[in-house]
Amino acid sequence: MISKLFRSAVVASLLVGSAGVALAQGKSVEVGGAPMYASKTIAENAPNAKNLTTLVAAVKAAGLVKTLDGAGPFTVFAPDDKAFAKLPKGTVETLVKPENKAMLTKILTYHVVPAKATAEAAMKMIKDDGGKHVVKTVEGENLTLAMKGKNLTITDAKGNVATVTQADVMQKNGVVHVIDTVLMP
Repeated sequence: MISKLFRSAVVASLLVGSAGVALAQGKSVEVGGAPMYASKTIAENAPNAKNLTTLVAAVKAAGLVKTLDGAGPFTVFAPDDKAFAKLPKGTVETLVKPENKAMLTKILTYHVVPAKATAEAAMKMIKDDGGKHVVKTVEGENLTLAMKGKNLTITDAKGNVATVTQADVMQKNGVVHVIDTVLMP
């Protein structure tokens, strides 16, 4: 048992390098300075993270709070506020307008996979598939998971590459992996 836990911790720490890893197996970890509880849903935890405020506002604008409060399971690749800041000026403000709800929903659901995939599971799938693993999102298009050195990366349909900066934030209805780039379908 200790050996298995140690191996999991080593594998996960390799996954995100010096950024650190949140292995929340039944206990809370912090995201953006706020505790994330495995007994709460993604929708209940995310609003407390100071580094996910833009994502939370976008989820509300798209009307997806109820969905992320549902049973799941979900794997959410959650862009932090710095990821949204990398978008061209005015993009977020335009997307959260009511007339752009369909596009915003498409982008946000492109960050969600209908499964509960930990970093360790993702790394195994990547290895088993020869270095890349394709996953289908709730939006319907694919993302490609890969490793770049010690980091788990996600490549979108446009070729943008996001890096997981905090992995395995376990939730009642899935798992969240914080990323540094907004993915685009």
